[in-house]
Amino acid sequence: MRAARLIKMVLLLQSRPSMTAAELARELEVSERTVTRDAQALSEAGVPVYADRGRAGGYRLIGGYRTRLTGLARGEAEALFLSGVPGALREMGLEDAASAARLKVSAALLPSLRDAPRTAAQRFHLDAPGWFREAPAPGLLPAVADAVWDDRRVVARYRRGDTEVERELEPYGLVLKAGVWYLCARVPGQEPPGQEPSERGPSGAGAHRAYRVYRIDRFTAVEAVTGAGVGTTAGTGPISGPEPGTGPCSDSGPGTGSGPGTGSGPARFARDPEFDLPAFWAERAEQFARSILRAEVVVRLSPEGVRALPHAVDAAAAREALAGADGAGADDGGWVTVTLAVESEEVARTQLTALGAEAEVLAPASLREWFAARAARLALLYGPGT
Repeated sequence: MRAARLIKMVLLLQSRPSMTAAELARELEVSERTVTRDAQALSEAGVPVYADRGRAGGYRLIGGYRTRLTGLARGEAEALFLSGVPGALREMGLEDAASAARLKVSAALLPSLRDAPRTAAQRFHLDAPGWFREAPAPGLLPAVADAVWDDRRVVARYRRGDTEVERELEPYGLVLKAGVWYLCARVPGQEPPGQEPSERGPSGAGAHRAYRVYRIDRFTAVEAVTGAGVGTTAGTGPISGPEPGTGPCSDSGPGTGSGPGTGSGPARFARDPEFDLPAFWAERAEQFARSILRAEVVVRLSPEGVRALPHAVDAAAAREALAGADGAGADDGGWVTVTLAVESEEVARTQLTALGAEAEVLAPASLREWFAARAARLALLYGPGT
């Protein structure tokens, strides 16, 4: 246990110019006193750990010290080769770079671990898209990925409904969800008055106010913004040609254009260090799931219907509905009545039909009448003598 912690401490110090005892203690999940003892142990073992004293002090490695990868265990080596997503890397135009990196890591491993790439590939494979759909990679994805990597401001044109909109964006991150690529980007000039991105924090009020989500397959063109420095726009230059997009874009704000210019290079933006891509995506995904649940139905459920409800409707909506019914309790037969959020009455028909006789719709009246008519038709089909 301690040996693994010492290795992690060396790797942490190797990846940053310096770290305070408090930072190391937080990363290693130990006390600051343990960090001090571990630093002393590394120093005695020949690792050049230097302690800077004072309020701005901390620990750092001196002399350009670098550790080797020969300390990897088999499980760690195999996990390393699982960390890449081949399909996603290929779609972003990074397949060659990833392949070269894997070769270099393989060459640095101990001979006994050289088969780690093969054993990992034999046992695990990620197939991101859902069933029964082929989601072709957007033609503009490599250009967008380049802008994300380089913190380059771009002007994107995309389809929204029957119109085409142009907007300047600061591309922060890419998300692959169920085979569909999304861009999370900040719209310049939409910060709260007098407030910079770094002043908000990742979870405070308005933390993600200026960020939007775009489906990349609806982009028709992406152009680099040119300028002399960070945050300065002098014009635009093409990154890639147009690619047909379909359907409305999720962005709903007004478009903004950029005129031609004579900048000497791509304009880069100052990335907000507090932006947390996984947290932002989780927040927006939850908001989207809730935003489409615009109607309510009242349903009476049997014990089996209670168990099946999360598999038939939106899982979060089912949890909320069942939690709201806890106070009322079940009747003598074990049935409970819940108020369930649904996308629409039409969608609820399909979803609640899956519960069969384990659910009785009480409201709205139109939905109850639909199920009554459906039940009557089923009775004619399956009744005695048919």
